[in-house]
Amino acid sequence: MTLNVPKRVAENCSKTPERTRWLSGLPGVLRNLERRWSLKLGAPFNEEVSCAWVAPVELANGSSAVLKVGMPHMEGRDELQGLRFWNGNPTVRLLQADDEIGAMLMERCTPGTALRTLPEPEQDLVIAGLLRRLWRSPSASYRFRPLSAMTEYWSNETLAGAGRWPDTGLVREGLRLFQELPRTAPREVLLATDLHAGNVLRSEREPWLVIDPKPFVGDPAYDATQHLFNCEERLRADPGGTIDNMADLLGVNRERVRLWMFARAAAEPRDDWRHDDSMDLARLIAP
Repeated sequence: MTLNVPKRVAENCSKTPERTRWLSGLPGVLRNLERRWSLKLGAPFNEEVSCAWVAPVELANGSSAVLKVGMPHMEGRDELQGLRFWNGNPTVRLLQADDEIGAMLMERCTPGTALRTLPEPEQDLVIAGLLRRLWRSPSASYRFRPLSAMTEYWSNETLAGAGRWPDTGLVREGLRLFQELPRTAPREVLLATDLHAGNVLRSEREPWLVIDPKPFVGDPAYDATQHLFNCEERLRADPGGTIDNMADLLGVNRERVRLWMFARAAAEPRDDWRHDDSMDLARLIAP
């Protein structure tokens, strides 16, 4: 099989030996899935894909679906469990899965237009409505990780690069909040953690469906952050108003959203600390 790998996926695969091994074994995995699930594979999607191989497929009955094989990825480890938990409300439905290799056969959204094609104020309304539907308390049969597991993982990566920080005080304050905010959440629900307008697609079953959730249990105020970071121009022009508006749409505490935004902008790990403009954003929204 000649494997077509999107550029961003190939770049991410070069970062660790585990991901390199995953990529080298991917052709065999895809051949196996083609046979087991009676699939005809299409060309992989390129847009928005960075940590998985994702492609449209034709099923034996002639209908279409989407095959996703996930790259080893801390944040996305429980995506399969999340799709099972939400069961199509309001996510894409899971048709078949192989937990061992991280393979998912999913409902295909038609026409599949991304929410990002709408103006950002309209995106705000859709994102807020979807998040409020996603926020539920999982039963004991589902064992999702706490949000603190992700912030601790990020903190360790950031601390490993301490010699490259351009503003030690700012980063240290972000790291402090990564410890404090998960502990002080007024309530905890199952979060999507990566919901933005590129991960919401128009469909026939519902107006909009969520793809690519990265579930953790924690503070609902956190879930405003990824969409807000994707509205960068508006956020920089009016950080307070943009954050407050989204918090109000979600019915969460404005200050907690602001603190989460600051912590991520100041202390989330990155490849290039010196030339990353997130630090400027952190200064704009600093406590």
